[in-house]
Amino acid sequence: MTTAMTRVLDYFSTLVADDDSLPVTEAALSLAQDAYPDLDLQGTLAELDMLAARLRRRLTDDADLKGRVAALNDFFFRELGFACNHNDYYDPDNSHLNAVLKRRRGIPISLSVLYLELAEQIGVPARGVSFPGHFLLRVTLPDGDLIIDPANGHSLSEAEMVEMLEPYVARAAGAVDSALRALLQPATSREIIARMLRNLKTIYLQTERWQRLLAVQQRLVILLPEHLDEVRDRGFAYARLDYLRPALEDL
Repeated sequence: MTTAMTRVLDYFSTLVADDDSLPVTEAALSLAQDAYPDLDLQGTLAELDMLAARLRRRLTDDADLKGRVAALNDFFFRELGFACNHNDYYDPDNSHLNAVLKRRRGIPISLSVLYLELAEQIGVPARGVSFPGHFLLRVTLPDGDLIIDPANGHSLSEAEMVEMLEPYVARAAGAVDSALRALLQPATSREIIARMLRNLKTIYLQTERWQRLLAVQQRLVILLPEHLDEVRDRGFAYARLDYLRPALEDL
């Protein structure tokens, strides 16, 4: 392992060491260092801060929570134009926040991380939801939760969510409704980073980009130290690169 890679992984280890203080935006952005070794992380985070400052200037002093949510949605989806990259969904850059910020295109989970950062900075209580097949946003309002599709800003009805869930849940009396309630629980920061990494893992497996796969596996082992399957899969990546000694240690 090179000195630069060791430094990057040490930085990631520090970011994800403690669940209570895990900075999800910074940790998610750090994943892009594998593809962009010269990435200016602090500069990119500062760019997000500037967007939040622009948004705050549009809020009136008496803006209630619903008003802040409406302003955030208008700013994020309409003015900035963030949307899902349907034309090239499996482009790894859809998971690299620096590229998503530049291109205004991503996948639901990367779009959600950016949305959540802006929401936090203007006092909107929003969380990510690790829904099967499609990451969602959950905003807590006085009269109930608002579920937002981060791909387009659409507010989802219960019927729409049930329809999205049906391919993943057996058709039994009450099964879908019961599963829906459970699956709308907020995702932890660690779960969000793990899902982002596993998205990249799938892409690099399918495209046989073994060096990139190894970088992802190194991070997954750090993030999820009790998941022995991730250690095994790191060994697989080592073997593909003919790094036989570390492969044998993991397999």
